[in-house]
Order: sequence, then C-alpha cells, then structure tokens
Amino acid sequence: MNQRPTYEPSRHFPQPQRLWDNAAQHATSLGCATCLELPLCGGVHTDAGVFDCSDLCSCKAKNKCDMVCRCNPAQFVARMREVGGLSFDNAPRVPARGLPDLPPVIPFVDHRYRRAALLDEPVVALSLYDVVNLATGEVRISSREALAHRFRIAERATVILSGVDKDGLIERWWELQNRPAVLAALAHLGVALITAPNYSVLTDVPRTDNLHAMKRILLSWTEMAAVGLRSALHVNGRTEHDYFRWANLISSRPEIEAIAFEFATGGGRGSRIDWHVTQLCALADRVKRPLALVIRGGGRKLHELRRSFARVSLIETDAFCRTLHRRRAYLTESGQVKWAKFPTPVGEAVDELLAHNVAVIRSAYEARIEATSPLTLPARAFPRRAAYRDGQPAQSCLLRQLDMAGQARSVPAEPQGIISTTKP
Repeated sequence: MNQRPTYEPSRHFPQPQRLWDNAAQHATSLGCATCLELPLCGGVHTDAGVFDCSDLCSCKAKNKCDMVCRCNPAQFVARMREVGGLSFDNAPRVPARGLPDLPPVIPFVDHRYRRAALLDEPVVALSLYDVVNLATGEVRISSREALAHRFRIAERATVILSGVDKDGLIERWWELQNRPAVLAALAHLGVALITAPNYSVLTDVPRTDNLHAMKRILLSWTEMAAVGLRSALHVNGRTEHDYFRWANLISSRPEIEAIAFEFATGGGRGSRIDWHVTQLCALADRVKRPLALVIRGGGRKLHELRRSFARVSLIETDAFCRTLHRRRAYLTESGQVKWAKFPTPVGEAVDELLAHNVAVIRSAYEARIEATSPLTLPARAFPRRAAYRDGQPAQSCLLRQLDMAGQARSVPAEPQGIISTTKP
C-alpha cells in the first residue's frame, strides 16, 4: 500500500461528513476555549471527536507540514506575513465599481477545440486561468478580437472571468509577482466582471489554514477592484461564524456589491448544499442592502437563492462539458433536462450541438424561474371565509392539510375555507 508523504496529514476520516461544522447540532470542541484564534474562528463544532482543530494536523514530520499550522512555526510566521495576519480589518479599501447587467444563466466556454463557428451568445464566462498564462505571468491575448478568436465567441459578447478552478491553478495565481499588471491588462480588454479565486476552506485541516485562505480571497478581490475591474468576492466558509464574518465585512464595505460561490465540489455535496444555501441567504439578510450573487454549480438551488439576493447568475458548465462528450439535451414533459447520446462523425465540429445545448438548458432554468416567481393575484380572487359553518367554528390551522377528494370527488380551490365532517 502506498504511504502518504510525511508532510501530509496521516489521520483518515472514513466518514468525512463528521467533519462538517454545525453549531446548531454539535457543541464547541473543548480545546477551543483557550485558543488565541477563537475571536476570528468562532470554534469548531463537529461530530469528529477532536479536542480542537490542532488534532487535524497529524503530519508525521511536523517541520515539513505544508498547511498554515503552528506545528511548523517558521512557515506559519511566513504565511501570516504574506497576508498581514488573519483579520479582515487591515485589507485595503477600494472604490465601488458598479455591476454589469447579467442574465440568470451564463454559458461557460472552456476552449475552441472541435469548433469552427462562433458561439453567438451575448454573455459568456471564461476561466481566468485560460486567459492568463500562469507560467509566464502574461495575458495570452491583447485585444477583444484575439479573445473572440481564441474562444470562438462573438467579439461584442460581454465576458465574465471565473476565478474558480483546481487548487494547483489558483495557488499559481497567488505566486505571480505581477498580479496588478496582469489585472490591469484584463481591465484593458474590457472584462465585464471577474470573480475572485476560490482558495479552499477544507474541513480536515486546522482552522488557521481556513482563515489564511479566506484572507487571501479578500486580498485577491481588493487587487482586482483596485485596478478598475468589477469583481465578485468569493465567500468560501466552513462554519457559520465564517459566514458571519463575511457578512460583517460586506456590511461595512459598500464597495462589495457582488459575491460568488462554488457548489460544484464540496459545497454542493449531499445535504451540505442546503447548509451553504441557508448560510448564504442569512448573509444576504444580515447585509441589509441589495447584493448580486454569481454561482458555479448548484443550479437546482437557483430559485431559493433568488429570494434573498437582488440578482443571481449561474455560470453554467454542463452544456459545454456534455457537448464534448457528444450528448444532446432535451426536455421531458415535466421540464427536466435529460441527455441523449449524439455521436458525430470523426472530425466534425460540434458548434450546432453546443448552441442547441446552451439554448435548451437556458430555457429550462428560465422556465423554473418563471414558475417560482411570486404571482400577483387580482383582488377578491378567493371567496370570503365564513366565521362559522354548520354551527362549528372554523379551525383552518387544523384542517389545512385535510384531503377533500374523498367527499367531493375533487379538490376545491381553497380547502382552507371548508369544514370537513363525517357523513351522518
């Protein structure tokens, strides 16, 4: 069996959901009370049986630990210095930049391979790390014409850059020494919006690693906004207290007008997606001003998030990915998206298939949004409820769920206003 490197944690949790933090279900770990980072961290509340988060650093060679962890003091101090400490308070202030008008669904375009024609979409999303050469620290294109040619998109299209990607790429972004110059070049290209990198907030590491990642997200966002780019702050969080900190920050900084979140990996797993949706909605309520939200993945939660945010836009990746695997989207009678195999001749371009898949998925989401929009009903749409019926007081709270079909052979429009009794 392969052995883990000595600088990686050796402790294994076969049930990773036990590390999910939930203050409503679990008590604070005993060791948190004396921790120096408790005011920023808020404590650990898990079912993992850990004394505190330091138990999650089980590296055999502590002096080689690559996490932001006090077990490796020299590296810990260096990582603190690179972000100026873990507090949000000393992050630079930037002016408000406003936001572009974005549609609810934005197709993601990964590359131009196997495509010959332009994808004629008014708004498209691209990966930040495909536009920037992370090896040289230079922007790969210098004009909108070159950008359109590289990705086979319309030159007039509104371009969104997504900072969501794998850890290796976003770590290389942080290592670039000329980030301000790169961002200035992106602003010159006319990028409409950019989302900050989603530095990972993992569940099986000490909390100092989480807090360091969150500070890097904030600093990356301030760098983007400082050069004139409209940007969305990525709000990765592991605990309810993390979301509370983000809400306090956003409330105190009106220049933060949009946030971003990624549901495609850990945040969208199992029942955890509901927890994150709840935290995001609570964040929006605490801020008490309109906020825009840009999400990757989690499209099935779009209607829930729209209740709390002024605008929600989904960067939709399925259409492009499924096209590459030769799948064609279709809608069922209930409006669900299904995928059928759609083989193409060797060497044939997939432009028509991509355009079809983008259109079908957009129509499916728009139909759901329309179906969940609040209805404006005309006055007196329902009959006035009588105070008494058959000599009995109305008990709508008790009878709201009663099934009337067995008595009337149909379900009335307003069962709340009817008193059900047994036959004599």
